[in-house]
Amino acid sequence: MELLGKTNIDFIGKRNIAFAISSIIAILGIIGIIQIGRGAANMGIDFSGGTAMQLKFDKPMPIAEARKALHKNGITKVDLQEITEGNKLLIKIDKNASAALGKPADAVQAAFKKERPDNPFVVESTTEIGPSIGDKLRKDTLVAVAISLLGIILYIAWRFDFKFGIGATVATLHDCLAMFAAFYVMNKEINLLFITAVLTIAGYSLTDTVVVFDRIRENLHKNLKGAMHTIFNQSINEVLSRTIVTSLTVFLAAASLFFFGGEVIHDFSFALLVGVLVGTYSSVFVASPIVVLLENRALAKQGTDKA
Repeated sequence: MELLGKTNIDFIGKRNIAFAISSIIAILGIIGIIQIGRGAANMGIDFSGGTAMQLKFDKPMPIAEARKALHKNGITKVDLQEITEGNKLLIKIDKNASAALGKPADAVQAAFKKERPDNPFVVESTTEIGPSIGDKLRKDTLVAVAISLLGIILYIAWRFDFKFGIGATVATLHDCLAMFAAFYVMNKEINLLFITAVLTIAGYSLTDTVVVFDRIRENLHKNLKGAMHTIFNQSINEVLSRTIVTSLTVFLAAASLFFFGGEVIHDFSFALLVGVLVGTYSSVFVASPIVVLLENRALAKQGTDKA
């Protein structure tokens, strides 16, 4: 499917504007990561600690009804996950709300007994997640993201060239920072689902970047006498339609999850939406221009006029 036809857009020529925008995104993302590391952002129970309990009801208990029952009894800072098989409900209350409630497990049971006496339940499990566990999860998460970026640069360097590896890694890091920036600025909850979305988008962004780099490599072999920015622009324009169609397809799928997937995966699907947009942007305006700058610098050192 050729959505745009033949284009001739000077993407590399707009790199300074793109770098300025990306710098702002990166700064916000770094601030967000620092706040997450300090535990000062809107941290979910997975990272901040709190109480998790699982209830088994005699009849189905939709999340909307459960949330309404809890809110009526002052339990507002809560994550709910419905397990349809067995009419089970997973409830997570962060440490601040847990401290305010005193005994959160007792408060939750009292709320359901009061609001839904027609639907008896049993408590299958109650777990206290301490701050030390949350702190370890935060550190392990940042380490996981760092290891994934290292793997990316090694893979691209092996498949293409070290300069391409740097470009792909910077673009992927840019996408991760953009997602952290969006969640931090919008005060959305940082939890394990969000980290899953970050790593998912890192893989998606890398795939999109590899497609662009493949075409660049082909054209470099065909047209070794062309100016570097001309070859890169030609390559990006040649795969632009494919890039947009692929991104649009993924975006529509993520949008369906966002609007119709329910509250449990609302933030996860929002992260995917942000990630697809910035991933497409970075493949064109971040990864390729960085490689051009590195290639031109290398050619200048060699004393050639190819750039």
